[in-house]
Amino acid sequence: MDIDEVLYSRQLPVLGHDAMRRMGETNVLISGMRGLGVEIAKNVILAGVRSVTVQDGGVVQWYDLSSQFYLKEDDLGQNRALSCLTSLSHLNDHVAVDSHSGPLDESLLSRFQVVVLTNSSLDEQKHIGEFCHSKNIKFIVAETRGLCGQLFCDFGEEFRVIDSDGETPLTALIDSITKGNPGKVTCAEEHKCHDVTHVTFSGVQGMEELNSCGPVEVQVLDNYSFSICDTSSFSDYEKGGVATEVKKSETLTFKSLPKALDEALRDPEIMVPTDYGKVESHKTLHIAFQALHDFVKGTGNLPKPRSKVDADRLLTLARKQSEASQLEKLDEGVVRKLAMCARGDLAPVNAFIGGLAAQEVIKACSGKFTPLHQWLYFDALESLPGESEEEEDEEEALTEDMCAPKGCRYDGQIAVFGSAFQEKLARQKYFLVGAGAIGCELLKNFALIGLGAGEGGNITVTDMDSIERSNLNRQFLFRSQDIGRQKAEVATRAAREMNPALNVTAHQNRLGPESEGVYGFSFFRGLDGVAAALDNVDARVYLDKLCVQHLKPMLEGGTLGTKGSTVVVVPRLTESYGPANPGTATAIPLCTLKNFPQRIEHTLQWARDQFEGIFKHTAENVNQYLSDDSFWSRLEQRGEAEALEVLEAVSGSLGDLRPQSWEDCVRWARLSWETLYNHDIRQLLHCFPPNALTSSGLPFWTGAKRCPHPLTFDPECTTHMDFVVAAANLYGQTYGIKGSRDRAAIRVTLGKVRVPEFAPKSSVKIHVSDEEMEGDKGKDVDTARLEALKAELTPSRPDRQAMKMYPLEFEKDDDSNFHMDYIVAASNLRAENYDIPTADRLKSKLIAGRIIPAIATTTAAVAGLMCLELYKLVQGHRRLQSFCVAYINLAVQMCVMSTPSKPRSFTVAGREYSLWDSFLVEGRPDGQQEMTLGGLLEHIKQTHNLEVCSLFYGSAMLYNAGSGHEHRLQQRVTEVVSSVKKEEIPPHVEVLEMVPSFVEDEDCEQIPPIKYVLVSP
Repeated sequence: MDIDEVLYSRQLPVLGHDAMRRMGETNVLISGMRGLGVEIAKNVILAGVRSVTVQDGGVVQWYDLSSQFYLKEDDLGQNRALSCLTSLSHLNDHVAVDSHSGPLDESLLSRFQVVVLTNSSLDEQKHIGEFCHSKNIKFIVAETRGLCGQLFCDFGEEFRVIDSDGETPLTALIDSITKGNPGKVTCAEEHKCHDVTHVTFSGVQGMEELNSCGPVEVQVLDNYSFSICDTSSFSDYEKGGVATEVKKSETLTFKSLPKALDEALRDPEIMVPTDYGKVESHKTLHIAFQALHDFVKGTGNLPKPRSKVDADRLLTLARKQSEASQLEKLDEGVVRKLAMCARGDLAPVNAFIGGLAAQEVIKACSGKFTPLHQWLYFDALESLPGESEEEEDEEEALTEDMCAPKGCRYDGQIAVFGSAFQEKLARQKYFLVGAGAIGCELLKNFALIGLGAGEGGNITVTDMDSIERSNLNRQFLFRSQDIGRQKAEVATRAAREMNPALNVTAHQNRLGPESEGVYGFSFFRGLDGVAAALDNVDARVYLDKLCVQHLKPMLEGGTLGTKGSTVVVVPRLTESYGPANPGTATAIPLCTLKNFPQRIEHTLQWARDQFEGIFKHTAENVNQYLSDDSFWSRLEQRGEAEALEVLEAVSGSLGDLRPQSWEDCVRWARLSWETLYNHDIRQLLHCFPPNALTSSGLPFWTGAKRCPHPLTFDPECTTHMDFVVAAANLYGQTYGIKGSRDRAAIRVTLGKVRVPEFAPKSSVKIHVSDEEMEGDKGKDVDTARLEALKAELTPSRPDRQAMKMYPLEFEKDDDSNFHMDYIVAASNLRAENYDIPTADRLKSKLIAGRIIPAIATTTAAVAGLMCLELYKLVQGHRRLQSFCVAYINLAVQMCVMSTPSKPRSFTVAGREYSLWDSFLVEGRPDGQQEMTLGGLLEHIKQTHNLEVCSLFYGSAMLYNAGSGHEHRLQQRVTEVVSSVKKEEIPPHVEVLEMVPSFVEDEDCEQIPPIKYVLVSP
């Protein structure tokens, strides 16, 4: 199967080519096209299996519209599978999608490798489960009832797991290997192989027998060494080499559904908790779900919402099941809550369980990751009404009448939360930042639950990005015809199609200081909450800061492959998202990039730097020189070394080095190859030969420093030609010269290129300490050359139109533009210089393009968890224990949920505050006269019994007692700020945030700010 690497570029790093090919050979049947079934189908189709058949013999009802996002009111009374077939078919052109409205007979089931049931009776589940088990068809049951969910997997007697966790294999850079029994391997850095049992070796020089001996068992000795096999008969180790972890496959055995039903409570390995704090209640749910099936079998319906009679009847059935199953303790409260909401059909719960179930389908298809073994239960019963006040009983909070169906699209949600809550949801005003993967999933959920879908309600969505092909694999609101359009615009349009009543507004603004005029005090004052669907930490931190400033709750979620997390921030109740962790960034030292690469990550970053410098920055500098009068003043702000480098490039690009033809571009590429991979390496070895010693008498080329070797150009080598073709084309693009892919013609041109002999440069001074090499820090700047270039370029400028250049912005996802061709070739050639294992195109794109691996299943699950927290926020829950922050890893079916932390408190003048506190002051309380600075200080004294002794606005001191600032007390606050800052306050600024210190506690490290509001209330 040919894999569409652009479409699946974010998924391939998670699953890999082999798993994707196995998926491309798998046919999947999904039975039941209510909200849960369509969620699973959507995720599986996006993942890229061979075919998906959706089956359902039922017709569309009002209840279905609460969570089935591909059904409309016009579909009422029509077959569910047929009604959503067209929409599902448009998700992925590579997947064949079909529907079936007949029963599930054995001839149908036999056509599939994976069967999923989402809306079947227990008898049907048992019958189909037994048949699938006997035919080695992977079998999955997924079920949701209100706020509870169930998942079951049976992958047969022998299911081979190829990669249990999907983590990148560990690697260790080798420093030495001894001859002995066993041999001892010492690493140049901590190997982190504590749990590794086998490794393979590559790139070892000298003891080359290790490179071909297959997986070798290791025994960890310490953080820097481990022992291996008998190496006493091997050749002597010379240098180099990498040890790489070998992922071991394992075979799992599954029990059929009837057998697993009976043994789940007795076998802890069969019951996998999603929430480790609810293990016992989930055992109760195992009984309660079976009792629900008995209830439906006896009555023909699920329990009525909030019916005490039906709850009692379900409890009686659960007690009988409990006795038969020998459950130690039945949590009767859980059974009652399940009965009260069992008719509910909630989009967030379906999104979460649907994400998990779809991931199990992917595991069944591919053998990638550890499958669920075998039961999993989930509940969000803490979301029920009544939890907002500790003394209130949730059973008394709602009545049958309040939760009775209204004949509307929200009936499945009203059954759980009541009609009054539905009206409250409709009035909400929310701000969604980001319309990418999580943003699309959130918008889908918002449309289904009716957030902002009533009078006075609204959702504002902002995203500055446009749609690319790589987005379509997981940002499911977009289609091929939308490529190039704005994400926010297309996503909001798609959400309105799901729910025409949705009030949603699309913006294309980047959230940051530049958009404060749009998203300021007045905007936030009108909000009920904020949802963050962002792809970087800095943006999350900035949005969190705004939420703290304006006392607004924030829902935040993020994913990384199969891993995901959610955070809920509640004003005055929880801590905030908080500042960025400065330890998360791992910058590569410049000396490592320039001369001492150790890993492929280093050579890829070096290649990116080469790309930016040659094909972007040079062109930008030339254009700035040609047209910008500030060129010289900006140049003066740079150091002499950088200024010389800039002027050399500008002079060359405008003078004799400027290419006039395609042949000139090929010639430049060939000479560039020679410089980078031969002459520069030989120059380094000229300064530091392989036998060089440090000032301490130790070998220089040891440990993390890998001694390089120059390459010899070979036009028959694919990688060598890849570099020349890509470099020549990119070079030509910057000058507006049309390129070519004709390698035969390029070889002819290469034969005419005269390559200069290497001549060592004695002027290059590279200073080295015992620990590190300082690169060009010791390089003397040729000031005479610098002045000569200034004199050459200052008098006059060439014609701008004739000499302008075309800077290239690196684009990783367009395979036709030579960008990744250059990066892959440039990086792998440098890796060859230093005997570093090379990387294929996918891995290179992932690292050099700084791609965040992503899959639809994790995204759906995270968005579902975020919206469960939204329910609590809208209801007004105030118990910290009601809220959850979550971390999930679908590769190993782990979900850790915990209670958010309380905000840290601090004391000022004997009074306790937290980050949520501030001194809010209406600067124009009557809408007329603004307050003076003296009036502000008096207001703080009268209102809070605190005397301000100093006041800062940013770094500017507005007032300090006893420092001659008394005259400012008579001025208006805005006058003082403008005069001290020596600039007018921008018109869009609605709040001045000032930091005081008080006489009562002058040395306090943290003080609530004064928020001085400039707009009338």
